[in-house]
Amino acid sequence: MSEPDNTVAFRRRRLLFRATHRGTAENDLMIGGFVSAHLSSLTEDELGALETLMEIPDTVLADWLTGRVPIPPEQETAMLRRMRDYLKR
Repeated sequence: MSEPDNTVAFRRRRLLFRATHRGTAENDLMIGGFVSAHLSSLTEDELGALETLMEIPDTVLADWLTGRVPIPPEQETAMLRRMRDYLKR
């Protein structure tokens, strides 16, 4: 029997897949790299924040993460800042 879709383990696996299969190599590396590095330590609330981020279109998210376009204040979440700061290192 498969595990329910709402378990933390299932959510982590789904997030990792979504983060590393975004459609462009640049996004796969940026987003997938962050998720791979942090996934095991994220709380359930942080998993939810990351799931919300995964709904942002690739081009928009890439522009925000690379600094090509400033993140609008109403979209700037703690998880998005954390991902952007991780990529600046």
